[in-house]
Amino acid sequence: MNLLPRTTEELSSVDYWESFFRKRGEKAFEWYGDYHSLCGVLHKYIKTRDQVLVVGCGNSELSEQLYDVGYRQLTNIDISETVVSHMNQRNAERRPDLTFQVLDATQTGFEDGSYQVVLDKGTLDAMASEKEGVLATNMLTEIARVLAVGGRYVCVTLAQENVVRLGVEFFAKAGWAVRLHCMTKEQDEDSSESTFALPVFVLVCTKFRQPPPFAVLEMCLGEDGAPKRHAAVPEILAAVKDRQTYALLRQKLQKGTDSGSSPALTLCHTATGRPRYTLTVQDSPPSAKVPRLNQFAIFIVPQGRESDWLYGSAEGRVQLAASANFKRLVIASMHRDQEYQDMQAIQSELSPMVMELAPPGMPANQQVPFLSVGGDVGWRQVVGRGVSALTGEYTVEDVRGDGGHLYRRLVFLKNDQLVQSESRLCTHNAKPSAARKKKNKRKANPSASEAPPPNAAPDASSAMAIDHSVLCCSHHEVMVAGMAMLGLRPSGNSDQLISVLLVGLGGGGLAQFLHDFVPSSRVDVVELDPAVLDLAQTWFGFKTSERLNVTLADGLAHITSLQSQGGHAYDVIVFDVDSKDPSLGMSCPPPAFVEKALLEKVFSLLTARGVFMLNLVCRDSSLRQQVMTTVRGVFPRVYSRPIEGEVNDILFCLKEAAAAAAGGQDKEKSKDPKDSTSGGAAVPTAELKKAAKSLQAAMRAHSQGAPSSPHLDIAALLEELRIA
Repeated sequence: MNLLPRTTEELSSVDYWESFFRKRGEKAFEWYGDYHSLCGVLHKYIKTRDQVLVVGCGNSELSEQLYDVGYRQLTNIDISETVVSHMNQRNAERRPDLTFQVLDATQTGFEDGSYQVVLDKGTLDAMASEKEGVLATNMLTEIARVLAVGGRYVCVTLAQENVVRLGVEFFAKAGWAVRLHCMTKEQDEDSSESTFALPVFVLVCTKFRQPPPFAVLEMCLGEDGAPKRHAAVPEILAAVKDRQTYALLRQKLQKGTDSGSSPALTLCHTATGRPRYTLTVQDSPPSAKVPRLNQFAIFIVPQGRESDWLYGSAEGRVQLAASANFKRLVIASMHRDQEYQDMQAIQSELSPMVMELAPPGMPANQQVPFLSVGGDVGWRQVVGRGVSALTGEYTVEDVRGDGGHLYRRLVFLKNDQLVQSESRLCTHNAKPSAARKKKNKRKANPSASEAPPPNAAPDASSAMAIDHSVLCCSHHEVMVAGMAMLGLRPSGNSDQLISVLLVGLGGGGLAQFLHDFVPSSRVDVVELDPAVLDLAQTWFGFKTSERLNVTLADGLAHITSLQSQGGHAYDVIVFDVDSKDPSLGMSCPPPAFVEKALLEKVFSLLTARGVFMLNLVCRDSSLRQQVMTTVRGVFPRVYSRPIEGEVNDILFCLKEAAAAAAGGQDKEKSKDPKDSTSGGAAVPTAELKKAAKSLQAAMRAHSQGAPSSPHLDIAALLEELRIA
C-alpha cells in the first residue's frame, strides 16, 4: 500500500490526508517517534494543568497517552474529517474529555492567548512543503496569536533546512526564546513504520511579553543536555546541520564503508564550540585477512603530525590501517589551539563518541584498543598568526616530528590539514646533525613498543633558528637534484652564473637553499601575496641579497611581461605554486599555469641549456593526461620524477639543445622490470650520473666553512627519473 505522498506539496493537501487516513484505517501513524521516545522532553515543557492545543493531530496516539498520564486539557485539531470522526469515536468512552475538531491550523478561531502550549508533531514539516512556506508562516502567525505570554510552541520536526530556517527565523524575529533539542536516542525500528536517517528535533519557542535585549538561541543534545547558546540564526542552523551530517555518517558506517573512502567528522569542544578532534574512518578491504578479535581500534595521531603523509593523505591512511590490521580503524587527529593533558585523558574523552562509529556486527562487549606512536601526545606551539588579504588567516607553528626533530610550519586555515611550507629548526648553541633526515613517513608501526620522541617543549633558553641546509619537502629535493641537468661543473669562475626564476615563495625554503648552496646561483622569485613574503622573512629566516631577489607580482603577468620585453633568459624556471580551488582535481599548479600559450612563453625565456621544472599534483587522470599532452607539445624532451607514496610528480622539461646534450642515449631501454610501470624508459644514466656527481661536488665545495651543509644524494634522487 502506497501511503507516502508522491510530492512534498501533497503534504499540505486536504485531499491527500483524507485519502491517507481512509486507507490507513484504525492503525496509528507515528511520525518521528511515539510517546515513549518523546515523553522526556514533552514533560519538561508541558505541565499537566496547561491548556494544550495539538495541531495536525492525525490518528497519532500521542494525545491519548498524554491524557492517560494526567494531561486532561487537550484540544486536538486536524483538517481531515475522516481522522477527526475516527478519533472522537475511538475515545468517546475511555477519554470523554479528549476532544477532536475539524479545524484549519492557519485560522482556528480561538481567542487570543487562550493556550499555554501548542503541540505540533510533523505539521510544520508538512505545511512548509507548500510553495515559499506561505501556509506554514500563516500557521505560525496563528500559533503566536493563540498562545498566552509565557506560552510555548513545542514542535517535533525532522528539521529539514527550509523547515527549521522558517520556524527559527519567524520566532527569533518576534523576540521569542528559541531552543532546539536534538533527540539522540536511536529509535527502535519495530516501533514505527517510518524510520529516518536524520535525527528528530524538538523545537521549543517561548513567548515573552517584551523581547529580550539579545537573541536567545540554544541547542541541546538529548532531552537533558546542557543548552549551548548561539549568537545568531545562521549559527544554530549550522549546528542543526552538523548533527544531521553526523547522523548520516553513523548510518553509513553501520552499513559498512568502501575501503577506498575515508568518511570524516569533526568533534567540537562543548564549552567553546571550537574544533577539538577530527575522526577519519578507514575500513580494511573485504579481502584483508583480519584476525577475528581485531574488529575495531582507535589510532591517536600525535599532536602536530596530522599533516604527515601517513595520517593526512588517503594513501597514507590506507597503509596505516593495513599495518594496524583491524577491520575498522578510526584515526583521531588533535586540533591546534586546544590543550590535551595526556593520552589517558584523550582516551576518556573520546571513548563515548567513537563507540558509536563501530563496524557493523561488532559484539557489544568487545574491548576496543587505543593505538598510538609510542603513546606520546606530541607537541605543538603556535608561534605566530596573521591574515593574508588573498588567502585568509594563517598560523605559524612549531611541532615535533620524526626522530624528535623540531619543525616550523606555515598553515593557511582555509585548508588547515595542508602544510603550506615547512622548515627544520635547530638551536644556535647546537650543531645540526650531519646525518640526512630519514624518510620514514611511510613506515610507521602503530604500537606501544616504538620509542616515543621527547614530549617536552624545547628549552626556552636555547634560541631556535631555521636550518636552511635541510629541505623538508621531497619535491624540493628532487628539484634541486634536477639542476644536474644543466651539466654543472665545479668552477671558481664567479661569472658563470646559474639564473633561476622561481614562481611561488611559500616559506622561502627552496629559494634560500638554492641561494645558499648551489654555486654561482642567482635566484629571482615571483610571489603574488605580500603577506607571504613578510612571514617568510619574519618566521622562516628568509633573506634577500644581490643574488636573491623577490618581485611581488602575479606570476602569469610577470612571465608575460618578461617575454614581451625580451632580453631575459633563465637557466632554470620553476613553478611551485598551488591552486586555491579544491574542486579542480589538480591542486598544483593552477590550470592557467599549464596552458599552452604560457608554456610557450616559458620556453622562450629559457637559455639553450635551460630546464623548466613543474611540480604537478593532479589526482584526475584525464586532466593529468591533458596537461602532459600540452607540456610535450611545447618541450621536445620531458622527464618525470614521481614522489614515492605521494601525488606529486616533478616534470623536467628541456629545450632542444639541452635535450641533445643530456639525452644522447635516450633510446636505451632499462632492463629494470619496474620501469614498465612508470610510464616510460629510464633516463640514460651515464651522463646524468656524471652531472650529478659534479653538482654534488660543487655544492660540497661551495658550503665549506658554512655552519651547516646540505646532505642530498643527488644521484640517488635522480634514479627514478623517466621519460614522460
